[in-house]
Amino acid sequence: MVIRPIARPELPKDTAALARYLIGKVVVRELPEGIASGRIVETEAYVVADAGHGYRGMTPRNRSLFLERGHAYVYLAYGISYMLNVSSEMRGIGTGVLIRALEPLEGITIMRLNRGVERLRDLARGPGRIAQALRIDRSLDGFDLCRKGPLWLGHGEDDEPGEIGQSTRIGISRDADRLLRFYVRHSPLVSGPGSQPVSGEQR
Repeated sequence: MVIRPIARPELPKDTAALARYLIGKVVVRELPEGIASGRIVETEAYVVADAGHGYRGMTPRNRSLFLERGHAYVYLAYGISYMLNVSSEMRGIGTGVLIRALEPLEGITIMRLNRGVERLRDLARGPGRIAQALRIDRSLDGFDLCRKGPLWLGHGEDDEPGEIGQSTRIGISRDADRLLRFYVRHSPLVSGPGSQPVSGEQR
């Protein structure tokens, strides 16, 4: 599979626009045993003065969120699961896009070993599962996702995701009514409303 890195000027400067733009793009993880990658099928935008981690200002924990758009912001949620976000605006503005679900493309065997599950639908359906499947942790926080390295964003052979849906975000109470979640409609691989079961599988 041919994947080329996304150049920073290609990334929209608006957080919500970036969340929509990333649908259909590819997350690439380079590991010692090979490449694991997945097409993005679900994102959430966290904009200025919103429910995201940047609304109270920069801290040592969230400083990667304030980098120029296209950098990784990785944090540990509830002490359990790592979450991969993409910084989304000008340097100094704490906004980002949460990557919520992927369609596995390459390195599926690697993902299965990392996750300890076999079913394709369960490998990267949800942000915590993505991090486990691709072995993403705080060591990758701050990495430039617009150039090849251990973790980067790319264009696949077909970036066209199909019909994109829009809804409220999942699992938040502040600013919960904002339509800032984007997903591939009818995909069995999205983590929230809008998914469809794989034929022959139980949800």
